Formats: sequence, structure tokens, C-alpha cells
Amino acid sequence: MASQYYQDLQEHFKNNNKSREFPAHSAKVHSVAWSCDGRRLASGSFDKTASVFVLEKDRLVKENNYRGHGDSVDQLCWHPTNPDLFVTASGDKTIRIWDVRTTKCIATISTKGENINICWSPDGQTIAVGNKDDVVTFIDAKTNRSRAEEQFKFEVNEISWNNDNDMFFLTNGSGCINILSYPELKPIQSINAHPSNCICIKFDPTGKYFATGSADALVSLWNVEELVCVRCFSRLDWPVRTLSFSHDGKMLASASEDHFIDIAEVETGEKLWEVQCESPTFTVAWHPKRPLLAYACDDKEGKYDSNREAGTVKLFGLPNDS
Repeated sequence: MASQYYQDLQEHFKNNNKSREFPAHSAKVHSVAWSCDGRRLASGSFDKTASVFVLEKDRLVKENNYRGHGDSVDQLCWHPTNPDLFVTASGDKTIRIWDVRTTKCIATISTKGENINICWSPDGQTIAVGNKDDVVTFIDAKTNRSRAEEQFKFEVNEISWNNDNDMFFLTNGSGCINILSYPELKPIQSINAHPSNCICIKFDPTGKYFATGSADALVSLWNVEELVCVRCFSRLDWPVRTLSFSHDGKMLASASEDHFIDIAEVETGEKLWEVQCESPTFTVAWHPKRPLLAYACDDKEGKYDSNREAGTVKLFGLPNDS
């Protein structure tokens, strides 16, 4: 028997399954993220810039484009509680902190390598950034100085604190989840999560679960307290690149090179909906308060010039009559 939540959300998406695209960049979009209050969406692109949109009713209105990086902006994230600050990680060996009120870069922090992933600690005090050489640097968000630096002997894919801020998780190239104590950074546990490359990790807002996505096309759901796998989602056929939990922790969006985004009910693993795409998806992010999903795909401009990247950001979950 389908849960009441399942029935309610299916009914909601029957009337609200429109996707709309918004021009954002001159090249492909690697990363999208919402500010904590849900008012703004930021995107990072291969075109070396970040863009910020304001969500107005059912559309994204471009507010600003942030220039300064000398290479691709591979990932970005917002401050967990301050809706005005976000940070970008770039291949130019820097990270930059931006303030949407002044639209300026308020800090440029040099790092040792080409940066590919970034996250902000739940308490807002630390930014962790990982580079192509598997070094993770922990930066004090107030002084903008490096607090600690860890060189790992394995391929580091994605990094994240747990919601309580006392553990630090890394997914790696041999399918493991490595867990360190924080701030001591002492190894607590290594979990063999997948038979192949473990690519991405996300914690649900309620703190009950985290999910990992891997090259074997599976999404695994883990109980945070017991560190056991609760269930797997197996509707994708290609390596899982990106994951996002909805604000209530009850839906999980996952995407890959498959031409759809899978939306699952977390508690049952059932498919709630799928969002059709015309190309592989790079990034997905649920709105922090509403059933709205931002995403970006490897879209090309026009039918004739298939080499030009579109650089658009998309929004799913809009009213069908909007």
C-alpha cells in the first residue's frame, strides 16, 4: 500500500511537473545550489564564472554573474545559515567567497592544487576543499587561513560533514566511504559501500540517513547512527553523478548520463516521479522549503550546431499551467 506521502506527492507532481530552463552561462553548468533560505540559486560553470538567480514565484531571475576565477568553477556551496555568502571551487588553485549583497568576492584563498569539490561545515566555521591530487584542505571561514591539510592515499571523490559536525566523510575511487572524527581527523571507519568507484555523498536534512551514488549505477541509503545500508535504488543504468534530498528528507533525486532524473521515496525506495532530460545531468538540488528541483544538463545549443554548449539552469516542479 502506497504511503499517504507518496500519494500526496504523486498528486502534486501530476499538476506540477513542468520544467523551465533559464540562460545562465556560455558553457556547461557543473554545479547548482540553493541558499539556506531558498531565495537564491547559484550555478558554477566551465565558463569560469558563477551566476546567482533570485527565485520569484515560478521563475528564476538572473541577479548577477560573478567573475574572477581563471579556470572552470567545478563546485560551489552556500553558507549553511547565512543566505548571503557562497563559496566556489575552481581549477585555478583558488577558492573564492562571494557576498550577494555587495556582489563582490570577499576572499580569495590560494590552495595547492586544482580544486574539484567543496563543502561548508554545518556550523559555518570551516570550509573543506578537495583537489585533483586527493588533498583536502580545511579552511577557517573567519580568518580564511588553512587549519589543516590531509593528503589521502586513495582517490577522493566527494566530501561532506555529517549534520552534527563531528564526523567527516569522503567517498573514494575503490568504492569505500571513509569516516574521520572531526576536528581531530582520525580515521573512525571505512565502509565498503560499492564494488566500484563511489562518486557522491549527501546527508538528509533530518540527520537520519545519508546516500551515496556510485559508478555501478546504484544509489545506497545508509542509516547515520548504525552506518548500515538500509536500501538500494537501482533505476539508473549509468554512474550516479549527483544526489539531493528534499527539504523534509522524504525524497531523493539522483541523476547520471541516463536521460532522466530519478525521484524516489526515501522510506520505500519506490519511484515517485522521473524528470525527462535530453542529455546527461551534471547536478541536482532540491529547494530547501518546496518540492522544486534545480538541475543542469549537458545540453547543446540548437539542432544544427551540436558543439555549442547551452549553459542553462533548469527548474522542475512548476505548475503545469504556469
